[in-house]
Amino acid sequence: MANAFDPYREALVIETKTVWPDDLAGAPQDESQRRRIEERLHADPAHAEELQYVRLHTGFIRQITVTAVDLARLPSVT
Repeated sequence: MANAFDPYREALVIETKTVWPDDLAGAPQDESQRRRIEERLHADPAHAEELQYVRLHTGFIRQITVTAVDLARLPSVT
């Protein structure tokens, strides 16, 4: 279940994780393109379509699951 962007949890994020669903249409296969998309998603997590905060003892992991909406929203990253 996706969470809403939370400034309090954001301040406590100590790790990030990006999930690429196997069935995501239009997902780039090139690792460098994927990394650039991940960087852009995590740079602006408030606009990520599927955002989840995973609780750790020392803070949170910000986990973003890439969606077709995210790929369409981001300009081309070649």
